[in-house]
Amino acid sequence: MSDLSRRHFLNQFGMGAASAAALAASGTAAAAASSATAETTATAGNSMTGPFLNVIESNEDNMIAYARLQGNLDSSKVKYGWYKGMVSAVRPGEVVKDLFMMEGFSCARLLPIEGGVGYHKVLREVGFYREQRFGRAGKIMQSWKNPMTKEEVAVVPIANDPFNYDITPYFPEPPNYGGLNTGKPFPKIPLKLPWNPEVYNNTARLDTRINLHYKNALDPQKWPRESSGELNRVSEIFQYNINLDDLQDPDQTTTKYNGTWARITPWLPWMLMGQTPGHIVYTCLMGSVDSLDLLPEDLVLAAEALDPKFLDAPTEDYGPSLSSLERYAIEQQPAAPLEE
Repeated sequence: MSDLSRRHFLNQFGMGAASAAALAASGTAAAAASSATAETTATAGNSMTGPFLNVIESNEDNMIAYARLQGNLDSSKVKYGWYKGMVSAVRPGEVVKDLFMMEGFSCARLLPIEGGVGYHKVLREVGFYREQRFGRAGKIMQSWKNPMTKEEVAVVPIANDPFNYDITPYFPEPPNYGGLNTGKPFPKIPLKLPWNPEVYNNTARLDTRINLHYKNALDPQKWPRESSGELNRVSEIFQYNINLDDLQDPDQTTTKYNGTWARITPWLPWMLMGQTPGHIVYTCLMGSVDSLDLLPEDLVLAAEALDPKFLDAPTEDYGPSLSSLERYAIEQQPAAPLEE
C-alpha cells in the first residue's frame, strides 16, 4: 500500500481488522505465511500484495482489508452477514445424524476508537433452527422432538446482543465470555492474517479458526439436563472468498464475501442431552448482503418478533460479549427432572 493511500485511509477512516473469535488463534500461523508465491497473476494487475493492499506482509493493510470484510469503514452504515446450514449430532460408535437446519444473520457497525488506532466492532446476531428433510430447510421450529431421547423440547434461538471486540493493529485476545475464558496474558502479535497467497479465479481466500476449552457457564450441579460438563470445548472455522478486484479497490469502504462457517460445540442446552457422550457440528454457508430485504421474510420477521433491535447494529460499545451458551445460563431456567 502506498504512503499516499495509507494516509488517505488513516485520515478518512482510521484503521481496523479482526475476527473476534477466530483471529486470536491465527496469529502465529499467519506470521509464517510465505510471500514468495503471493504474486500469482490476477486481473488488472492485482495480486495479494498490491497495488493497493499488501495483505501478505503488512499488518496495517491486513487491518484495512479485514475491517472492510467485517464491517463498513463508514460508521453510518451497517454490514449484514448471513449464515445457513446443517446442524448434526456426533455420537461415539454411530453414524453422524443430521438433525435440523440453522439460519441467521448479524448486523455490525465499526466505531473509531477515540484517542487510539482502530475500531470497536459492535454487533448483534440472531439464529433460528428450521425443520429439515434431506437437507432442504423447512419452517422455523418452536419445539422439536429429540430423536435421541424421544423427548419433545422447546427450541431456544440464538439472540446475542452484543458480541463486540476491538480492532487494533495487533491480533485480539481470545474472547473471555464474561471472565469464563481467562488465562495467561496474550502476546502482542502484528495482525498478519492467514491469507492464501495463491489466487484462483480472481478470488482471494482467507481461513481463520479458533479452538477453545473453557469453564462452562452451565454448572452441571445446577443444570444437570442442559450442561455438557464443567468445561466447554468449542471450535469455529471461517473460510472467506473475496473478489480480488474488490480487495484491491481503494474506493470501497466495505467488501462483499461468501464462504463457509463451521462450529463444533457441546450439545445445545435446550436439547436436554446433559453429559451424554457426543457433540454438535454446524456446517454452514455464509456471506454478506446489502440489505435484510434480501433474506427470507420469515427469518427477518422472527428476529423482529424477538426484538426489533436485532434488525440494526448497535451505535455504541457495551458489554459483556457472550456466546449463546453463556446467555442461556442468564436467560433460561433449569429444566424439570425427568419423571421416573
